Amino acid sequence: MSEPCLEVSRRRAGVAQITMSREDVFNAFDEAMIAEIEATFDRFIADETVRVIVLAGAGKHFSAGADLDWMKRASEAPVEWNLEDARKLAAMLDRIDRCPKPTVARIQGAALGGGVGLVCACDIAVAADNASFAVSEAKFGILPATIGPYVINAVGKRHARRLALTTTRIRAAEALDTGLVHQVTTLDELDTAIDTTVEELLVGGPNAQHEIKQYFADLEIGPITPEIRERSAQTISRVRATEEAREGFAAFFEKRPPNWIPE
Repeated sequence: MSEPCLEVSRRRAGVAQITMSREDVFNAFDEAMIAEIEATFDRFIADETVRVIVLAGAGKHFSAGADLDWMKRASEAPVEWNLEDARKLAAMLDRIDRCPKPTVARIQGAALGGGVGLVCACDIAVAADNASFAVSEAKFGILPATIGPYVINAVGKRHARRLALTTTRIRAAEALDTGLVHQVTTLDELDTAIDTTVEELLVGGPNAQHEIKQYFADLEIGPITPEIRERSAQTISRVRATEEAREGFAAFFEKRPPNWIPE
């Protein structure tokens, strides 16, 4: 039986952390890790005691992306095998992206190829100042197909094309400028920054955050049409009538924490 690819822990009440733990290959993922990440996200999505999920990498680096031995096997396999294999990676990224609970990427060291995809699939990305990022697939004669939509959503098409075409490695400061990450801190202060972000997330109502993720996922940059305005009215009128909304307003006026904040 193969060793587990992940370490699972609780950072604090309401917060689960999934840590990729293949340090010998800089947390590169293969079929086993892909399946394990998806299954673990499913587990925490179903767990009502989990409000926030942190995705991290053990050791010096966040993730080197796809395991090269796995990619070599794929290059020698039939197209049919490659299609099924690629669908599993696409499904795992989708599970992270569509997770109804807030997700936070904790990044140190290198995030390469698919590791960048993991960062972009999370809602919030916090990086140490020693972090670096490269969309490196073209170096191996392939393209970032499965991670491409998430990279584009994070940084926009022009930045994404530059990163994918040049395979250049960018440092944390440039990643911050492009929107690839949201915050950069020192390595020593990385966990403090993660904990601050987590505290901010726990203040929001879990149903409200689920609604935000669903609603924003369907919106596109562009004209605000009558259909979009109507959907906005329909959405807020429905959510304002929920029990969570009543509790939120009651807590505010009674000057107490709402009942969804973990003790």
